[in-house]
Amino acid sequence: MATTSPQARTVLERFPAGAPRGSWPAEEYAAAQRAQGTNAQVVMDLRTDQFLVVTDTTTQ
Repeated sequence: MATTSPQARTVLERFPAGAPRGSWPAEEYAAAQRAQGTNAQVVMDLRTDQFLVVTDTTTQ
């Protein structure tokens, strides 16, 4: 039987959802992180109305 390690997310940066039209600062930041080798993704935190740039970290 295969087991998996639980995954936790680390928030690298937070961006307000009200960026000017045509501006994607969270996506740009995540792309820069990916270019440096970090597996970064953008997710929306509805509770705080922010875009979060996160990376998955395996916990043991």
